[in-house]
Amino acid sequence: MSAAEAPATAGGEPARGPVRPGGLLDVLSVASVVLDTDGRIVLWSPQAEELFGYSAREALGQYAARLMVNERHIELVGKLFADVMRTGQSWAGGFPIQHKDGTTKLVEFRNMRLLDDRGDVYALGLAADQSTVRRLEQDVALSERMVRQSPMGLAVLDTELRFVSVNPALEAINGLPAAEHVGRRLREVVPRLEAGTLEDAARRVLETGVPLIDRPVVGRTPADPDEDHTWALSLYRLEDAMGNVLGVAASLVDITEQHRASVEAEAARRRLAVIADASARIGTTLELERTACELAEVAVPALADIAAVDLLDAVVEGRPSTLGPSEPAVIRALAVRPAEASDAVCAADPPGQIARYAPDRLVTECVRTGEAVLVAQVKDEDLPRIARSAEAADALGRAGLHSYLAVPLIARGEVLGALDLKRTRTPEPFGEDDLLLARELASRAAVQIDNARWYQNARNTALTLQRSLLPSDPPVTTDLEVASRYQPAGATSEVGGDWFDVIPLDGDRTALVVGDVMGSGISAAATMGRLRTATTTLAPLGLDPALLLEHLDKTTSALDHSIATCVYAVHDPHLRQCRIANAGHLPPVRVRPGRPPELLDLPTGVPLGVGGVEFSTVTVDFEPGDELVFYTDGLVETRRHSLDERLDFLLSLLDGPPRPLEEACDLLLRTLHHPDNHDDVALLIARAQELPGPSTG
Repeated sequence: MSAAEAPATAGGEPARGPVRPGGLLDVLSVASVVLDTDGRIVLWSPQAEELFGYSAREALGQYAARLMVNERHIELVGKLFADVMRTGQSWAGGFPIQHKDGTTKLVEFRNMRLLDDRGDVYALGLAADQSTVRRLEQDVALSERMVRQSPMGLAVLDTELRFVSVNPALEAINGLPAAEHVGRRLREVVPRLEAGTLEDAARRVLETGVPLIDRPVVGRTPADPDEDHTWALSLYRLEDAMGNVLGVAASLVDITEQHRASVEAEAARRRLAVIADASARIGTTLELERTACELAEVAVPALADIAAVDLLDAVVEGRPSTLGPSEPAVIRALAVRPAEASDAVCAADPPGQIARYAPDRLVTECVRTGEAVLVAQVKDEDLPRIARSAEAADALGRAGLHSYLAVPLIARGEVLGALDLKRTRTPEPFGEDDLLLARELASRAAVQIDNARWYQNARNTALTLQRSLLPSDPPVTTDLEVASRYQPAGATSEVGGDWFDVIPLDGDRTALVVGDVMGSGISAAATMGRLRTATTTLAPLGLDPALLLEHLDKTTSALDHSIATCVYAVHDPHLRQCRIANAGHLPPVRVRPGRPPELLDLPTGVPLGVGGVEFSTVTVDFEPGDELVFYTDGLVETRRHSLDERLDFLLSLLDGPPRPLEEACDLLLRTLHHPDNHDDVALLIARAQELPGPSTG
């Protein structure tokens, strides 16, 4: 067979090789019957055997009318047969036939005259069960109606992936009539719709028979060239009843609105996840720098590639933060968090550094107006307004800064500073969703930052008061060598009311005091100051230690129900003794050369401020070279160990050869007091000295 004679494919080109038969005729089961001029059957197909019930042996040579037609229709059928044979005009229609088993069925007929090479005339009859024909017609009509009226875009592609047909919905989607589809490939019709990728997918479906269901496709078509749309694409391989591959059917549903809603829902879910993360991570302490770092860590990489948290320096110092139109912003950097090392990090202000931003800088505009500043697409001319200096602007340019966002930190109506966000490697620019999320983060974090700021200011005030009330250096006495330490609680804890004192008395005696006011903050520090004043006033009167504590107990009871513990000792170098009274405090340690350190066995007493209980004075030997170690509970108490374990540890640290007192103080604090301890510490160590002998000059 030549190329001209070869059967054509669906695409219109000659087929290369034999083509498998279709199965439509098999579905119809068309029967063929040939009659001579007398109406006798000369040819009888197997389909005729099935349709009429007679075998070829039974049918051949028989009059067709008598074999196939009910007697009451024989005359009509004879007339129709004669007309076909005489005029040569074909006849078609439905007619009831007589089956061999006696039943009657409707059959669709097509009759035509045949002429052989000798001029003999025959009649060809083609017949099929009418119910089968009607069912197939209905299926075709239904399919055609559904395809034409479907709101879903439908198309058939041949085995070469050329359009064979499209429905009106696909014409509207693509903005092209059907005629401009047929015979063309996808890339020729919709080049802006991932055509190459879609053709690859269609080819896989054609080869494997595995359908592709609801694949999202994003792009633009001639129908709406300026707006992206999203479609759900499905591809199915088409085969006939014989299994011949006919091509690929494609369906396209516009899901742009659903896709946008899904994207918005995903963005909302992401915002909620980040906000939930921020709620859990920001404000875990009342430390200002730590809180700022937590905010920056939440923002990267969820929102930006580099985040900085900056506060107005005036705000940190507790001063008003209002900026005029021409005033620069004096900003203190608190935290910088990059997703990776880059020049953008070098352009940021190092934490702790104070920088001045000119009035035209974007961060200055942000903190002055209290409004967010968004530069979705950063251009070269924008960099000088973002960076603090020309060098920093160059660094941002090298880092690839392409989008910038600054959001004010506002708490209780006051602008504290700004959350500064930059994108260098994330390809998408900041959008409205990012702005919404940044505002929410800034709003939540600003309250935590403000709490930390006020707490830190209050703590600094209390610490200043505490330190001002303590002796800067213990007085020098001839009979005692003294070393002391005051260690505030961790940075996230309030200042307590621990104190110590060394008070020279007449007769070469010295009073030693260590106390601890229960509670914390300015109130505790103030109470401590009053008790220290009372102690230094009463000590020179030479009162017995127990009597002095009774007076302090009355003083404490008058101070708004305050409670304090205290150890008061008076050293007499002439008697080589210490007289000690205890008001609910931990016992001092006595260290004697050549002996193990020991906790003094003192009546514990009750804390100052409880009232109604007498105190006791105990006299202990205190020879030259002996040491007394006074301390508050912050030195030894922890949540993980019992008090007995910690006191044993204290004794073990004091055991061994004598060491300089300053060194001993440092050892105890370094070993026993953790920086994150929530209690402050007062520590006092006194070592007895030999009194100088009388002058002989």
